[in-house]
Amino acid sequence: MQSILSVDGLFGGYLYRKPVIRNLSFTVEKGEMVGLVGLNGAGKSTTIKHILGLMVPEQGEIRVNGVTLSEDAGLYRSSLAFVPESPELYEELTIREHLDLTARVYGIDRQAFEERAERLMALFRMKEKAGSFSRHLSKGMRQKVMLMNAFLIEAPLYVIDEPFLGLDPLGIRSLLELMASFKEKGCSFLISSHILATIEKYCDRYVVLERGEMAAGGTLDDICRQAGLPTGASLDDAFFRLVGGGEGGGL
Repeated sequence: MQSILSVDGLFGGYLYRKPVIRNLSFTVEKGEMVGLVGLNGAGKSTTIKHILGLMVPEQGEIRVNGVTLSEDAGLYRSSLAFVPESPELYEELTIREHLDLTARVYGIDRQAFEERAERLMALFRMKEKAGSFSRHLSKGMRQKVMLMNAFLIEAPLYVIDEPFLGLDPLGIRSLLELMASFKEKGCSFLISSHILATIEKYCDRYVVLERGEMAAGGTLDDICRQAGLPTGASLDDAFFRLVGGGEGGGL
């Protein structure tokens, strides 16, 4: 079965021949949620930038929905939706206008747009704010607008960087429920997050980065085994061991 995302032997960074990412390989399958975890500076953001096509690999290959960016840029880009850590909105547009613009760019028909927009605004409790300009919103509300725009698309692959940052408890719950429902439809997720206890409950597999290399990968049981811990240990404990914080740890 074709992976929705395939990263194979990736080397890349900001300076030629000084790669931040070294020999990174992993996949995200259809209907799968994969957690990308690591300390600050481990290479998570650099990996995401390569997947989005914002950086060109020095070596290796990235495929989204079976194609590389150079083979079919249209299919590649339309197959993924990205939610950044920091909300980026148009100050002169209202919430509803942001959603309308996204629908027009992605060719979503009017009936589908109305149904999806209504459902998303209700889920994130933003219906009363639909006519508000983004400059008048709190950071948490701005993050919700970014999430609503991404989920309006119903893309095959979602790449989400620190999805819970700035959200209130109800917002986090709404997002988790939304991701679970999209996952059931066959959508896939690559989630970068420091909140390990939360993603442990939802992710199928994990990629643990340490200094630009894969320290461990696989299911939670796989991660625990690679960390030298018994089955049933938490992701937090395994991560702590793998990045050198525990006895016998170490990369």
